[in-house]
Amino acid sequence: MPRSAAVDGFRLVYDHTGAGAPVVLLHGWPGDRTDYRDVVPLLAGTCRVVVPDLRGFGASDRHAPDDARPYSATAQARGVLGLIGELGLERPVLAGYDIGSRIAQAVARDHPERVGALVVSPPLPGIGGRILAPSAQREFWYQPFHQLPLAGQLLDGNPTAMRAYLHHFWSHWSGPRFTLARAALDHLVSVYGAPGAFTASTAWYRAGAGAVAASLTEKPPAREARIPVPTTVLWPEHDPLFPRAWSDRLDDHFRDVVLEPVDGVGHFVPVEAPERFAEAILRRTMRD
Repeated sequence: MPRSAAVDGFRLVYDHTGAGAPVVLLHGWPGDRTDYRDVVPLLAGTCRVVVPDLRGFGASDRHAPDDARPYSATAQARGVLGLIGELGLERPVLAGYDIGSRIAQAVARDHPERVGALVVSPPLPGIGGRILAPSAQREFWYQPFHQLPLAGQLLDGNPTAMRAYLHHFWSHWSGPRFTLARAALDHLVSVYGAPGAFTASTAWYRAGAGAVAASLTEKPPAREARIPVPTTVLWPEHDPLFPRAWSDRLDDHFRDVVLEPVDGVGHFVPVEAPERFAEAILRRTMRD
């Protein structure tokens, strides 16, 4: 497996296939680069596709578990930008869901000249204080839990407990017709169940990068400060974390955004609807 040069002391393991328009795919929690196993073959015929494990995830480096700052969205974005520069990717389409979506947005916000387009699914800005509604907080319990040392004490290095924990999210957050394949769950248990792996994955939340913290601190920027990169948002029908009604303020945060509903699926859009995810990326490579 190729590894990137170190950025902030972290090297990223990544898959690299195909030739043509550059595309970078960013995974979510609780996943890794294999989230895109069904998307990559749909792109590789016409695109140069790079799929990293984010820092602290999968086979990529994880360091300093007591210091969450290197795992924030801004810090993760530095690692992604380093990989883009190292591979000589010229203004790639940057695509992601879950934490990968936040990281893609951070890259596009801070370095729009380095990105050709975004294709993302929730979370997106514009949620604001709605995330404190009782119905929302029933879903976001895991984010404050991940900030407690107790989370690691109960789950880190315990594959049996991790299997139950991962199965909960992959079944509860997905759409009504989706079941994660046993082999895919086995893989994620092997990745997240290793000593230190779960604790590293939750550093994102300890760094204050989770959806609750981000939504409560966001403010609609002035038009000139909105993300200028052309953006496609794929909003699923059955995401219990991010109801489709929360898509109403995208224009307050993006200058050029297209909203596309994805019916029948839940939170894991590239896993549950790989064809729709790939189609949106291909449209952006042809347009941009």
